[in-house]
Amino acid sequence: MKISTKGRYALRIMIDLAEHDSGEYIRLKDISKRQGITLKYMEQIMPLLIRAGYVTSYRGNNGGYRLSRRPKDYTAGEILKTAEGSLAPIACLENTPNQCERCGECMTLSFWEGLQKTVDEYVESVTLADLLEGRGPMYHI
Repeated sequence: MKISTKGRYALRIMIDLAEHDSGEYIRLKDISKRQGITLKYMEQIMPLLIRAGYVTSYRGNNGGYRLSRRPKDYTAGEILKTAEGSLAPIACLENTPNQCERCGECMTLSFWEGLQKTVDEYVESVTLADLLEGRGPMYHI
């Protein structure tokens, strides 16, 4: 599993929206400048966040974007999965039930399932508020 720039940037955009929330809509240009992300790339990410219901948008002079919920009501996992799709470490775990022709005899399947469970539990335990405050759970494997 490797998180792409789309996933990393989606988290940064959401943190920026939370950090600069004054009740007003925030212009994409301002987020772009603060985060060092091109407008063009942000224009690919924002529709994903809007469709997921994480962000609302408003067009016009005072238009822009803002969070739909409070930062504590978002997890890093849901944001990453919205941007990335599955966070499964191997392709055969992307679908439920597992459709791999070898899943019944695979000696490593339980290892990969354990890794996926650990990753899912961690990313779902960290909220946007935690990231905004620069903290997250201490996690030991």
